[in-house]
Amino acid sequence: MTLKLGLPKGSLQDATVQLFARAGFNVYASSRSYVPTIDDPEIECLLIRAQEMARYVSDGVLDAGLTGQDWIAEHELGDGTTGVLTSIADLIYAKQSFGKVRWVLAAPEDSAVRSAADLEGKTIATELVRVTRAYFARRGVTVNVEFSWGATEVKPPVLADAIVEATETGSTLRANRLRIIETVMQSNTQLIANQAALADAWKRTKLENLALLLKAAIEAQGRVGLMLNVRRVDLDGVLALLPALQRPTISALSDEQWVAVNTIIEERTARDLIPRLKAAHAQGIVEYPLNKIVL
Repeated sequence: MTLKLGLPKGSLQDATVQLFARAGFNVYASSRSYVPTIDDPEIECLLIRAQEMARYVSDGVLDAGLTGQDWIAEHELGDGTTGVLTSIADLIYAKQSFGKVRWVLAAPEDSAVRSAADLEGKTIATELVRVTRAYFARRGVTVNVEFSWGATEVKPPVLADAIVEATETGSTLRANRLRIIETVMQSNTQLIANQAALADAWKRTKLENLALLLKAAIEAQGRVGLMLNVRRVDLDGVLALLPALQRPTISALSDEQWVAVNTIIEERTARDLIPRLKAAHAQGIVEYPLNKIVL
């Protein structure tokens, strides 16, 4: 038996392959093929655009797939049937960062637009058409929402009055002299499955195990392990310096006057913390990388 899994092709593809590698799955995706290989004989992968993933999982072509909350919402506001898809894991990562993507309403910097209401009767360009229409409908604002095939940020003011576009940092919008007006929705990647796959005990277990490893890889991102030895008399001073996921692990050494301390820290804090630990009389300090943290 195999699990048919959709991986997002396009901007999220590289970040997804890297995430799977940290989770222990090596995925090789050729630029000429939509069928990547994975070193797990129980998984069959297919590269699908994130925008189409929800439809193929919902229709049962795929058992499960990775796509954003944005495209799930877009699917379910259209012909998609609600209740068919279930989110197995909330995976907060994006193409450039480990954070959420924002879909924002943006207009030219020199325009008079300050809110959604200022766009009454205007044209909005976006890839997220149904969500955008629903957004303006909730506010009672009548607009013309046009589908954009890409490069949406270059369309105002000639081809559209404003846009709804995904952004992580806002840098592309600023580079095109656009000002963010409002946030339409936040989105992050979901591992979704259809009800038929979840009704199969083997597939459900496989998906739950996959979700566990992917979440563990995300949890480890930006963190490192730290080991050190310290005399018992200096232990309180060292512990006062250490942040930890739960509490530092303290183990006895063969010399009763010494203990070993093991903890997890944010990688960005290590360069400041290690000299302070040394000054607090810690010895044998070792920083090591982490692939997974299972909470």
